[in-house]
Amino acid sequence: MNLDINGLRVLVTAGANGIGLAIARAFVREGAKVHTCDVDDAALAALARTDPAITQTKCDVSDRRTVKHLFDEAIGNLRGLDVLVNNAGVAGPTSKVDEMHPEDWDRCVDICLTGQFNCTRLAVPQLRKSRNASIVNISSAAGKLGFAMRTPYAAAKWGVIGFTKSLSIELGPDNIRVNAILPGLVAGDRQRRVLEAKAQQRGISYAEMERTAFSFTSIKEYVTPDQLADQILFMCSPRGKTISGQAISICGDTQMLG
Repeated sequence: MNLDINGLRVLVTAGANGIGLAIARAFVREGAKVHTCDVDDAALAALARTDPAITQTKCDVSDRRTVKHLFDEAIGNLRGLDVLVNNAGVAGPTSKVDEMHPEDWDRCVDICLTGQFNCTRLAVPQLRKSRNASIVNISSAAGKLGFAMRTPYAAAKWGVIGFTKSLSIELGPDNIRVNAILPGLVAGDRQRRVLEAKAQQRGISYAEMERTAFSFTSIKEYVTPDQLADQILFMCSPRGKTISGQAISICGDTQMLG
């Protein structure tokens, strides 16, 4: 299928590894021009070696000063902007709420929710100039389901959905479509660390924790980053021009987060 996105100008936050890297590479394969950012120096250096077509800036999305620098460099390299993918996020603490360090709560919400605001507010003036403008916010299955001992993460990801829906209404007159993707259990290091932390909290093995997690899904497989990227590319192509205000789950039909 020709998605007709050759030359699309795309900014993907936290794109030096994991889900973000899969998204960035998928856009490049379809002929888009991609800029990304990350906080991981080693990952950025590796990206420069393996994917020189993807330009980059070191940036913590919770820091508005560095986000401003990110946009200065991104717009300079891309010569405009058609797509913002707000992918940056952290897993946050695994802890009972009364035992949680307030700083851990703040850090999780600052990155997972406020970071999306920090980037979106600078993206919108550029997106208004585009003929095919999209914002894609990465939420989570935790954005619609409760998640015990992961309250800051769940709260932030619920907030992302409200942010998305509100923006879709606000920006619709500008022909900017806004959607959220809600991944389930995604293959990769972050998911492994989350399951390890929950297993330790419960005093059970990793294998038992993994079986418990999949007991609440209809499809007993990890979601792959490439599957998320495929959905995002379609939504950001002209074929997705009437898809907006949606929270689209790619989660193997997850009914509960254990």
